[in-house]
Amino acid sequence: PTFTRHQLRRGGSCKRSGPLGDQPFAGLLQLKNLTREGLVDVLRAAIVDQRGPLVTLNKPPGLPVTGKPGELTLFSVLPELSQSLGLRDRELQIVQASGKETSGLVLLSSCPQTASRLQKFFIHSRRAQRPTATYCAVTDGIPATSEGDIQATLKLEHIDGVDLVIPVKSPSRKDFQEGVKRTFSHFHVVAMGSGCALVQLQPLTVFPSQLQIHMVLQLCPVLGDHTYSARVGTVLGQRFLLPAESTKPQRQVLDEALLRRLCLTPAQAAQLPLHLHLRCLHLPGMRPREAPMKLLAPLPPYFSRTLQCLGLRQQ
Repeated sequence: PTFTRHQLRRGGSCKRSGPLGDQPFAGLLQLKNLTREGLVDVLRAAIVDQRGPLVTLNKPPGLPVTGKPGELTLFSVLPELSQSLGLRDRELQIVQASGKETSGLVLLSSCPQTASRLQKFFIHSRRAQRPTATYCAVTDGIPATSEGDIQATLKLEHIDGVDLVIPVKSPSRKDFQEGVKRTFSHFHVVAMGSGCALVQLQPLTVFPSQLQIHMVLQLCPVLGDHTYSARVGTVLGQRFLLPAESTKPQRQVLDEALLRRLCLTPAQAAQLPLHLHLRCLHLPGMRPREAPMKLLAPLPPYFSRTLQCLGLRQQ
């Protein structure tokens, strides 16, 4: 990508340039300033692929997929989006989507049969332990091995008015009946630099915040994770896990050397968006004997800027 807002020095670091140097996350979605029509325009501009009944978007981070009635969400504007794409009476429905703070692919379908066929495909793929989604993440810290599998038993708990995901050490049968779930992801380190890593993640199960928790358990929280990164403590340069139940969510704290590489003030770092992006989806062909499809979503500008600042090369 070409960086007009930031001049880049060799060695990967970036230097502030001009008045825009203080807006490192230009182009992020400001939901509170958006109307429904404005959101439809944003989503139309985010379409990366449209074939047959399938519409694929590259969702900006910060946009919730669903929410309470009256809230501005992707789901709430599907009727207007369907209409603006000329789909008339065939309203789009959500087949697959990244979470609120995650950026990347959202798969919509205007045909209920296609949506149901794809949902079955995703369920079968999970049962067969075949990953269909690949995420990119930038982590604060480098995993101990260059690739591997992460397993964790997780539960959702309501703590101080917030839903938080908590690992469960030795779950009982009763726990599983009450919504505790075994989760699995595969990770592969693509590049390392400045104490950070560009990591490819492939979840084999579906659970809220699964990938953030899995990286915290590797002592490498995702950059911009302002919920779970506080669970990783450091003493004399050694990282360790703090107890999840008693560690309150707080803004991610980055060390000074990393702030310098990213050209961010601590106040800006507190606004850092989550660097977790649903980059690729593998789907079956739309008709029998048709070749499988691979959908790709380009990285958001702030994500590319971070890779450039840290000298992390995508392969």
